[in-house]
Amino acid sequence: MKTSDDRVRDYLRAVEREARVLPADRRQELLADLAEHIEVTCAERPDAAIGQVLEELGDPRTNAATALAEAGIAEPGAFAAPAIPPVPAGYGVPAPARRGKVHPLVPLLLLILSLPFLMVFPDQPGPLIGVLFRVVGAVLLCTSVHWVAVQKTTGVLLTAVLPSAVIAAWNLSDGGPAGDAPALVANLVTLALLAGTATWLWRVRRP
Repeated sequence: MKTSDDRVRDYLRAVEREARVLPADRRQELLADLAEHIEVTCAERPDAAIGQVLEELGDPRTNAATALAEAGIAEPGAFAAPAIPPVPAGYGVPAPARRGKVHPLVPLLLLILSLPFLMVFPDQPGPLIGVLFRVVGAVLLCTSVHWVAVQKTTGVLLTAVLPSAVIAAWNLSDGGPAGDAPALVANLVTLALLAGTATWLWRVRRP
């Protein structure tokens, strides 16, 4: 009949066998830690059977596998899957779609041209086309990869939100200047704002 010491030695030998690919110093450190854990547990719980202590410590193969994983070593007999090189685009697998394929000049032109439609064609469908240009231009600007978030936000505010708010306030206000001349000046100032903002966006764009 095996004694407690025999069972402990058998357990440690099993761990050593499973962890044979570990470097010698790491393997001895693992065995020393397990032996110390067993000794401390038996001292703290003298009534506990050695079988229970070893069972709580875990299966020898599991402890060895954990040590191998921590050391970055594959278990004996494990086969690593071969690395599969990436397939170049154009060889049967379509390349992922790239965001921002629209030329950066497109949203800028749409934002600038939104106002001339309102000025030249004050009746329908001029205003509708102008609003459509402004909305599409703002969306393309926000989804483009050619500008960072701060530049996009500034561009949308100056070319879409601010002009729309000014035009709405002008149309709804009863105290606005009367006559064609003030309206023409306001439109030209707004157009200059759109052109200036578009020029700035063009200069700060990313490739």
